Amino acid sequence: MMARAGVPTLAEVEYLSWQDLVELLDRGGYVRYDFRTATRLQKLAVVVRERHGGRIGTLRGMPIQEIRAALDALPGWGPITVSAFLREMRGVWPGVDPALGDRAFEAAQHLGLLAGGRDPLARIRAIAADADLDLRDLETGLVRLWIAHHRDLEGCPGGPSCSALQTRVARGTTTPRSFGTDAAPPLAV
Repeated sequence: MMARAGVPTLAEVEYLSWQDLVELLDRGGYVRYDFRTATRLQKLAVVVRERHGGRIGTLRGMPIQEIRAALDALPGWGPITVSAFLREMRGVWPGVDPALGDRAFEAAQHLGLLAGGRDPLARIRAIAADADLDLRDLETGLVRLWIAHHRDLEGCPGGPSCSALQTRVARGTTTPRSFGTDAAPPLAV
C-alpha cells in the first residue's frame, strides 16, 4: 500500500507531514487507526534511520537472537510483530528460520496436523511442500485460524470437523485441499 502511494521505504515516511501520512493511511483503508498509526510510523522511521541507516535490511545476516533483539527494541514492536516479521523473512534472510509460532502451533495441533511426533516446524514444512504451498503462507493461515477461532478451541472437535473451518468453507472463502496422505482439512491461507 505504501509503495503504491509513492512511499517505497520506511525511511521516506519521515519526510511526509503527519497529515499527509494520515491521508495516505486513509486511502489505504487504515481509517480506524490512521492517527495513531501515522504517529507510530513516523517514530519508527526516525529510529530506523538513527539505528540502522534507514533500512531494516542492515540486520540481514546477523545471528537470529541479535535480529530478534534489534527488532524488539523498535518503537511499537513487540513479540507478535517481531515473530510475524521473522516468519516472513524465513527463506529470504540467511539464517532466519524461527520455530513454529505458538499460535500456528496451537492451530496446527487443533487441526491434527502435528501427528507423527516430528518436529512441529518440520511437519508443517512437509505439509506445505506436499500441498505446493509456501511455508510462510501456511503458517500465516494457521495464525489466522487461531485468531478467528482461539476462544472456541476447547469446544470445537478440531481436525476435519473444526467448526471454524466448516464455517469458512460454507461461506465459500476456502477451497478444500488435500494435504498428502494425512487428508488434513481445508485451510484458508
